[in-house]
Amino acid sequence: MLHAWWVKLKFVEQFHHLGHILSNSLNVDDNIKREIQNLYIRMNTVISRFRRCSTRVKRVLFKSYCLCFYDIALWKHYSVTVLSKFKSCYHKCIKKLFGFSRPDIMSGILMQLPLPSFDAIIHNSRISRESHSSLSGNTVTVLLCSFF
Repeated sequence: MLHAWWVKLKFVEQFHHLGHILSNSLNVDDNIKREIQNLYIRMNTVISRFRRCSTRVKRVLFKSYCLCFYDIALWKHYSVTVLSKFKSCYHKCIKKLFGFSRPDIMSGILMQLPLPSFDAIIHNSRISRESHSSLSGNTVTVLLCSFF
């Protein structure tokens, strides 16, 4: 136990803060599972309200509501199975919203719509985070970003 001002502080393995799950092992599997659940919720909302809209409108809605992964650039310690489930969720949501069947090839769908692939989203968010942190000029920020 750690003491601060005569108060015993407890250590916890996980802590929920601002909608994110912080763990002492820096593993983000629970955050990825939360993002999977949120993506399904957002997609069901978009599908139920805008089912009859054109492909162009659906594409704008998808980019607005479903491509907002706020902490994806910080994901470093995760299991491959959880990330592959998230990728599968992303693909299922695209196919369901735009009316493609299950055996349709995802690369063709992404080129036809044009939407970014799951791997491109992760790559672009990491590059964006690295460029923003290196341009900040703050040595603490640069050190922390290189650590994570």
